[in-house]
Amino acid sequence: MPSTSKKATAVEVDNEIIEGRYAQLEGYTVGFETFKQDFDPAPLFKGLPDDRCQSPHWGYVVSGRLTFRYADHDETVVAGDTYYAPPGHVPLVYAGTEVIEFSPSHEFGETMAVVGRNLEAAQPA
Repeated sequence: MPSTSKKATAVEVDNEIIEGRYAQLEGYTVGFETFKQDFDPAPLFKGLPDDRCQSPHWGYVVSGRLTFRYADHDETVVAGDTYYAPPGHVPLVYAGTEVIEFSPSHEFGETMAVVGRNLEAAQPA
């Protein structure tokens, strides 16, 4: 049985907004994410269908809160909640939030490729 833990997963992203650790487990990406400040990543999803995340996610909120914005409603989860976020959402993250999230690696990778290009384009020259 494949498994991992936060301690066993290397830090891949560490900036003023997020610390992210990601591991691959048989077709799924497990993310251990800690948000250091409030952040609206909506501009990073530009170019995806409806400019929204196209990867489903299953997760657990360790601390803080997280809002998923859909075309017709918002859903907020808080510490102790588990969640399912289907494709077609845009997250809104808050300082002090820590989540453990599971995403199909293929869909997650395609979404993150667009996010990465948008991040790169937003960097000052």
